[in-house]
Formats: sequence, structure tokens, C-alpha cells
Amino acid sequence: MKTKIILVGGFLGAGKTTLLGEAARKLSQTGKQVGLITNDQASELVDTVFLEHIATTVSEVSGSCFCCNFSGFTDAIAYINEKKAMDVIIAEPVGSCTDLSATILQPLKHKFAEELCVAPLSVLVDPEQLSDILDGRMSGLHMSAVYILRKQLEEADLIVINKTDLLSPEVVAALKKRTAEEWPWAAVHAISAKNGDGLENWLNEVLQSSEAGTHLAEVDYDTYAEGEAVLGWLNTTVKLQSRLANWDKFTENLLNYLNRRFIEVNAAVGHVKLLIKTDNGFVIGNITGPKNFLNIRGSAGEGKEAQMTLNARSQMEPDALKAIVLEEISKASENHITTDFVALKCLKPGRPNPTYRYDHVEVQSL
Repeated sequence: MKTKIILVGGFLGAGKTTLLGEAARKLSQTGKQVGLITNDQASELVDTVFLEHIATTVSEVSGSCFCCNFSGFTDAIAYINEKKAMDVIIAEPVGSCTDLSATILQPLKHKFAEELCVAPLSVLVDPEQLSDILDGRMSGLHMSAVYILRKQLEEADLIVINKTDLLSPEVVAALKKRTAEEWPWAAVHAISAKNGDGLENWLNEVLQSSEAGTHLAEVDYDTYAEGEAVLGWLNTTVKLQSRLANWDKFTENLLNYLNRRFIEVNAAVGHVKLLIKTDNGFVIGNITGPKNFLNIRGSAGEGKEAQMTLNARSQMEPDALKAIVLEEISKASENHITTDFVALKCLKPGRPNPTYRYDHVEVQSL
């Protein structure tokens, strides 16, 4: 039996990781074996740490995007299937990536037809960013970053409007209608990855359809490269120690401090993700969207030791981003929490250089 491969693309902060976790949970409840693959320009991913808490088999491709490291991506698929034969593998590409149909879906259909069945390309989108883009606004992003977001939507087989729990039914219906008019070749779904609304309909379509990568976008790689390069990327893992700390409160304080700083310097936030785990559990928080929406869930409780993984993507130079993050970690720690940085990476993505880039749509054998 072939493994179904589901790619969930979408810009930073759209909610892809939450969707992967909830989809894996629902599919596992039906008896399916589900694997997950995360992706980033650097290691130390909050996504991987979080998903490992809720799924049995998770693999990470770090250091480059799937399209620029196609063998790394297919090795991750093989690694997961070697551990246990999977019915479904759901993969989350880097949020600033586009051209996935030409560089990932077509070569998968061509080179792995015997082992894999590729699902329609789903592109998840934040409703506020989508509304801004449809209105011709920049949503606080650099024009080249907006170019990437639009190209993601242009190549989608399925456009998935997320975070409907924040919207009225009337707003959701109007947004779906406008989206279908702008990109008429894509099916449009509206979901809440957070509470599961609409998730079953989306899952049914990606599992049953074999119409994958039906569109190729025309992508200017100079503009694409600029859109990625305007973002600073920071990943860090930190050991935290204290006589006794409330780790949930520390998480809330740190995210609020970071949010305030980004607003002060007028830097658009792709996302900030933070996860703190202890023997008592974990707390995860993030800052996303044009209005820097802050969300915290879970609990790490109180204790003497914790481990924090933090990822930040913001429209600024990497050195400036690093300075802000280090300053605000120090501020949130005050005088009673000591920090030991196990890993710290801060960078600007290089020019995309895909392993393959097909100029035609491959027919998928059933």
C-alpha cells in the first residue's frame, strides 16, 4: 500500500504546526499510522519539540528547505516508514517557501510513484493577512514577502483559510467567496486548526483526491530570494534554572516583552514560537499575524529546572533580532533565573536553489 503524502504550505504564522498536530490526532483516532515532517533553515525547532509530544513519529529536515534539499526530504520519508509503515505522512515546509508544486510535488509524483501517493497541495493562510492581500495592502510585510505569500496561494490546489474561531460566520463566508474569485482553480476550505472546525472536510479531500500539484506558478527567484532575505531567523535552546520559578508566568512575560519590542521598532513578525518543558508538562506560546496576536496554551508548572526552545522570524537584520531576543530573555529572567544557551543560531536565508524544478505537471498513477 502506498503512503499518502500531504504537504501543508503557507506563510509564517498561518498555523501549520497546530494543523499538523490536530490532523495527526484525528487520523490516529481512526486507526491510521501517521508520521510528521518539520522543516526549517536551522535546527532547534519548536515545531519538532511540540509535535513529538503528540505524535509518535516525527522527523526534521533542517538547514535548508525541502525544495533545496529534496534528498533530505525523501530520506525523512524513508526514515519514518522504516520505523513503521505509515498510512499518512504530513509535511510542513518552511513558511517562506513557494514554488512547491514545481520543486517538490512534481518530482515526488515522477520519482516515487511506486511508494507514494501525493495529496493536493494545501496552502494555509491567516485570514487577516488574506484579507489585507485581497484588498491590496501589505499586511505589514515587505513587498517581496507579500510576493511569496501570493505565489503560495497561486500554486495551491486547496486554499485553507485558518483561524475561523476568531471570525464571524458572515466574515468567513465573504472571505471564502472573495478567495474563490481571486484564485478560481483552487478549492477553498475554512477551518480552525485550534478547535477542529472544518478539519474533517479538509482531511477527506486531501486523503481521497489524487489531483496533486495541478498548477505551476511563474516565480521570479530574485524577488523570491529578496522576500526571504528581509527576514531575520533565530532559533535557540536554553536551559533555565531557578530556586523556584513559575514557568507559565515566565513564558507570558517573555512573549509580552518581545511583542512590545517588535512593535516599538516597527518590525513585522513572521512568527515567534516558544516552548518550555519540565517534568510537569509543557507550555507553548506564539506571536503571529499582522496584529501580533499572542496565544499561550498548556502548562509547565513551577519548578527549579526547565528547557526552553524559542524560534523568532521578524523583518529585521539577524544581529538586531538576536540583540532583542537576548535582552528580553535577560529581562524576563530578572535575577532569579539563570540561562545556559545550549544552542543559538541567527541567520538570513540564502538564495533558494531547488534540487529539481519541473516545467510541467506530472500525471500521478493510481
